[in-house]
Amino acid sequence: MSPSDTRRRLLLGATGFGGISLLGVSPAMAAEPPPETTRIRLVHAPAICLAPQYLAEDLLRLEGFTDIRYEEMVTGAPVQVIEARKADITMDAAPASLYSLDAGNPVVVLAGIHAGCYELIGNDRIHAIRDLKGKTIAIMAVGGGDHVLVSSMLAYVGVNPRTEVRWIMENTFDTMRLFMEGKADAIMGFAPQPQELRERGIGHVIVNTALDRPWSQYFCCVVTASREFVAKYPVATKRALRAFLKAADICAADPEAAARMLAERKYETRQNISLEVLKTFPYRRWRDANPEDTLRFHALRLHEVGMIKSTPDRIIANGTDWRFFNELRRELKA
Repeated sequence: MSPSDTRRRLLLGATGFGGISLLGVSPAMAAEPPPETTRIRLVHAPAICLAPQYLAEDLLRLEGFTDIRYEEMVTGAPVQVIEARKADITMDAAPASLYSLDAGNPVVVLAGIHAGCYELIGNDRIHAIRDLKGKTIAIMAVGGGDHVLVSSMLAYVGVNPRTEVRWIMENTFDTMRLFMEGKADAIMGFAPQPQELRERGIGHVIVNTALDRPWSQYFCCVVTASREFVAKYPVATKRALRAFLKAADICAADPEAAARMLAERKYETRQNISLEVLKTFPYRRWRDANPEDTLRFHALRLHEVGMIKSTPDRIIANGTDWRFFNELRRELKA
């Protein structure tokens, strides 16, 4: 099957959600004006869980975008690429976006996508979250999804992430190497790290956010955008978000074809790992969960231990814009 045939099968095969074709132009789309800009910049990060962001490329073209760019994330978190004004919109872990909002960065959360990206993996000395007290945790970056999510978990069980653990990081994504070399007692791994560690028989899972409550109840990945882009290009913002949500439905409807497309475009060439992730994560979560609950849950924990200064109400009031998400959930009959 040629690459074009695979893309066609992927898009045509994932139709009919709520009676609206993921490939065709819905009545709502037809009634909308074209996007105010035909250029949009997204983020390329080494995480399979961001599959909807990559599969959205063809859908973005259907929405009227002609200049679609994926900016490489060298270090840090996807939201930090927006902070640096190098991207307009991205998926990222909800805790990372929360941390960015507290810092006063010009970003805004638009929607939730799915849950389950992360697994907390420890060595033989770690059997529960509380066991991390006094231990070393490898992270990608301060303010990154792994750092803030582990901090929220620690606060949830009464361990202060600011004073009662040690954080270690390098200017690289390779927290797995630090863990394998024994320099860290635990990492918050994201796909494909947990899958690779299991294949090697290294470490064990302490928390799986796709399965273990309360973490499995909340969004992992949300869609965050530049506040300036949203204000200047509201039609483009809605059209881009629609592409993300439809792409998430594609991941749920045909994970095999989605995994092949990820391989074709070199996002993850190991189709078996991609397929495991796509079949495991709840990519239809955006249809029935409230992303505001996720931000409030983590903000409460982090505010209690002084890791963020803003209250949950302030974060939600100043850092979210659910207009487009609510409109699209009605349009797509979520």
